[in-house]
Amino acid sequence: MARNWAITIGINEYSYLQSLKYAKQDAEAMKKWFEKKGGFDRVFLFTDNSPPISAQPSPILTRPTYLSLMNFLQRQFETPLLNSGDNLWFFFVGHGLRYQDRDYLMLSDSDPGDLEHTAIPIIYVAERLRRSGADNILLFIDACRFQGSRGGM
Repeated sequence: MARNWAITIGINEYSYLQSLKYAKQDAEAMKKWFEKKGGFDRVFLFTDNSPPISAQPSPILTRPTYLSLMNFLQRQFETPLLNSGDNLWFFFVGHGLRYQDRDYLMLSDSDPGDLEHTAIPIIYVAERLRRSGADNILLFIDACRFQGSRGGM
């Protein structure tokens, strides 16, 4: 039988960007849906105050900072954990930016002036999740990208 895992991230509080009101609430609602209605086997939650994830050799912090999310993606998906037929869902609510033809997820400590060292490219997330071994990887990105204009880019 196929296993279903999910990662849900919601960021309200930002160090360098305008705070959001409902991102954390949306991520928590998705976690609840994944667990209760979707019957998912494992759901990882990253919000402004979510509890750490039990892992060896040490717990993974879940405050959605650049270092904690990079650590999670590297540690959790270095080797395949899922199998053919399994599904992995990634749900992100927060800010996003486009820079030099790349889309970035803005984390709570991401600096718009230094995206390459403080924000995570969406393509990097997709590449890491592919290492999970799951056949199906779904990314749901609700990223505000207001960058001073309403040009629709």
